[in-house]
Amino acid sequence: MAAPVSNMARGGSRYGWRLLLRKNHRCFDRQPRLLSAASASTSTDLLPSLHRRGVLKDSFPESAAQVELPQLLRSGPQCVYCGFDPTADSLHVGNLLAIIGLLHFRQAGHDVVALIGGATAQIGDPSGRTTEREPLSAEVLEANIRGVRSGLQQVFSNHELHFCGPSPRLGAVSILNNAAWYRGWDAVGFLCTVGTHFRMGTMLSRQGVQSRLRSPQGMSLSEFCYQVFQAYDFYHLNQQHECRIQLGGTDQLGNLMSGHELIHKMTGQQVYGLTVPLVTSTAGDKLGKSAGNAVWLNGDRTSPFELYQYFVRQPDANVDRYLRLFTFLPEAEVDHVMEQQRQDPSKRPAQKRLAAEVTKLVHGREGLESAKRCTSVLYQENLQALEQMSDTELQELFREAPFLELLVEPGTTVLDACRQARAIPEGARGYNMITEGAVWINHSRTTNPDQVLISGQHILSNGLTLLRVGKRNYYILKWLNL
Repeated sequence: MAAPVSNMARGGSRYGWRLLLRKNHRCFDRQPRLLSAASASTSTDLLPSLHRRGVLKDSFPESAAQVELPQLLRSGPQCVYCGFDPTADSLHVGNLLAIIGLLHFRQAGHDVVALIGGATAQIGDPSGRTTEREPLSAEVLEANIRGVRSGLQQVFSNHELHFCGPSPRLGAVSILNNAAWYRGWDAVGFLCTVGTHFRMGTMLSRQGVQSRLRSPQGMSLSEFCYQVFQAYDFYHLNQQHECRIQLGGTDQLGNLMSGHELIHKMTGQQVYGLTVPLVTSTAGDKLGKSAGNAVWLNGDRTSPFELYQYFVRQPDANVDRYLRLFTFLPEAEVDHVMEQQRQDPSKRPAQKRLAAEVTKLVHGREGLESAKRCTSVLYQENLQALEQMSDTELQELFREAPFLELLVEPGTTVLDACRQARAIPEGARGYNMITEGAVWINHSRTTNPDQVLISGQHILSNGLTLLRVGKRNYYILKWLNL
């Protein structure tokens, strides 16, 4: 059985431990830096600013968090962590606010830990659920961990590159996997060492437990014990990283309380829990894969264009709040953007700024430019933007469109191209569809079936042709022998 606390956490070998952790667990890490004067002043205003923006909702324990926590943050760099169970191969917009919370702390000079729950994902967090999660195979879990890690690294990198100015004073970032510290435990040892600090009455009183116990399916023992494992994660990070602050969604408040109580019993330390509000749809539903409305952060699940459009389409009632939650714009600038919105709401300047800021954070400047090109092609029928698009961007934009690689020969006509793409019926009916104006090539209506394809008009400089038949039937043609 592994000892519950590593000796390296108590002595001066923390630096060596972190190097070992980076090597063995692929930690995305930088050594902590002392707070500059600018960072220290940011820490002074950090909690009030996050509360004003709506990024933080509740704190625990309430009285201590209001008085002692601000003093702790002013005293020097602290460590803040938030956990993410890899129950899918990507995080989603519902997780983004917690990540942004970490980024605010990092920007103020504090160290942050993004904890991937490689162990706890196998147990299944019951918070906010009415049914037990389906178990994950080892192969799926490992793929999910890789996807979540990649997405987190990308967001942290984009934030540092695009949102922190020329000489940022940032805290360290560590992306860890809690499976690393459960491998040495056996069940008996864990229960004897950790389980003895938990009381059944307290565990049963948690709101998430109560709601599941009242459900027809009830609650399994493994789900019931989830709060014990999350509490131990907090304890472990407290010992190894001197972590005293945990961030989580409002549905995690009970688990945060369990961690606070465990650390207090085992060490006597005061630690703190902070919650971010749950992001809901316009219908009031929680955003997430369980609700079936997830907008993913990894580009292979939700393209930069789709993420951009998700925020562009937000109703006016949401946009002021979302600008404060999901962007790093100063509050005065948010007010200015909203004034532009009130002056000309039809142009949706607030939604466009929101979409641009979030897309740049998640996918970087290249992802934002790709999203704008796709928007220009689809909604503004911009031929220049169409010429600048790659094969991949076109396929992402028109996901349902067939992608065909064709050979162009001298004398190839509009009719030939349509038939090779199987975009029109054979015979006179297909011919008549062209003459009647049902066919568009690169956003231009084409009514002459016998028109020979012309480079620069029908075949763009990138070797592509965007063919549309009717209102919604798109075909992407890639000409190979130009």
